[in-house]
Amino acid sequence: MQNWLIVSLLLSIFGFLKEIRPSEPFIYEFLIGEWRNITEEQVNQQVYPAGTYSYLGLLTIVFLITDLARYKPLIVFLGISGVIVWSMLLWTTSLAELLILEVFYGAFMACEVAYYTYIYAKVDKDYYQQVTSHTRAALLAGRSISGILGQVLISLEIMDYRQLNYISLGALIAATLWSLLLPSVNKSIYFHQEKTLNSSNKMNMKLAFQTMWQHFKQGYANVYTLKWSIWFSLSTCGFIQVQVYMQPLWTAIVNDPSQPIYNGAVEAALTIIGFLGALAAGVLKVNWQKRGEIILASCSLIQGAIMLICARAEYVIISYVFYVLFGALYHFVITIASSEIAKHIEADSYGLIFGINTFGALAFQAILTMVVVTSGIGFGLPARSQFVVYGLFHIVLGVIFVLFKCVSFFTHTTNKTSTQSITSH
Repeated sequence: MQNWLIVSLLLSIFGFLKEIRPSEPFIYEFLIGEWRNITEEQVNQQVYPAGTYSYLGLLTIVFLITDLARYKPLIVFLGISGVIVWSMLLWTTSLAELLILEVFYGAFMACEVAYYTYIYAKVDKDYYQQVTSHTRAALLAGRSISGILGQVLISLEIMDYRQLNYISLGALIAATLWSLLLPSVNKSIYFHQEKTLNSSNKMNMKLAFQTMWQHFKQGYANVYTLKWSIWFSLSTCGFIQVQVYMQPLWTAIVNDPSQPIYNGAVEAALTIIGFLGALAAGVLKVNWQKRGEIILASCSLIQGAIMLICARAEYVIISYVFYVLFGALYHFVITIASSEIAKHIEADSYGLIFGINTFGALAFQAILTMVVVTSGIGFGLPARSQFVVYGLFHIVLGVIFVLFKCVSFFTHTTNKTSTQSITSH
């Protein structure tokens, strides 16, 4: 077996194992259940926001040190953070301990940067497409199986919400041990370039930051790339926020702890349909430079309408269906956005540009959380009112790209008219 394929397989197995978290689709019910003396308001307005702020703050650090630390240590720490999180979920009960847990959960999420970028530092560029598909497929497979497993165990009453955490913990311990098998990275894109391996640390640092700045300028100097990056950040912000607070909305709609819930099945369906949507985006033959803004605007407007329907839904099945549709649209368009951005930037700057775009998404999400969710600082809105705001957020995003299209159209028309006028003279 070729070396690049072995590395891809090792990383994909790690990605698969870390996604086996069947407790996650039911985490809200667990937190407000009999196992913890915590109210719904505390979970919504203190615990979840703490996770958002921790994720943003720690991503800043992780983003800066991933390349410097050569990826593998961060991947191992990702697994360790997950083990700490699910251990604390099982064996702590107080609100203060839960807030500390959220800091480790922020680290767990932030360190995914290392997972996504490790493979590009370890294999040749010729294999980027293959290894990207392997690692993404492993994540999707893990999430799908995790959702189905959790739903089956809950529906058949084999386990309760707390006991599902034992499976998540076991999978994360296995993932952490497996991460130790990953080969170390000798060179990286910025701080450990092949041509500077024998240079002084001061020279390495100077060259690394010069290269970063060059990639940053080249990436965002292109207006087309900048527009797609803006949509990438804002849409990802909206999607993450909806994912985090969808379970509280479902609980508010059902409003009866004795009723069966199907969160695991819904998350599995979203993963599978999202995967199919991403595949569809990959095979469509569309002139995205000409029609991209309209498609971005249309999808954002539809997503906004979906969130407004969810906010008013009286039956949870309606919210389930529209949530899956919302996620499918996101995965469809984010695949296109990622592809269009990648086409117009240097191959070595993928990690930097997408890292900055993701950081932007989390920064917007932190602001949205502060204003909409956090009591004392913001409005502390209940679940249904929050989703009215998220719906309006996506509608405003759609309107922004309608305006972008109008400006592009009039600019193109004006330039064409001017060119024809000059030609005629």
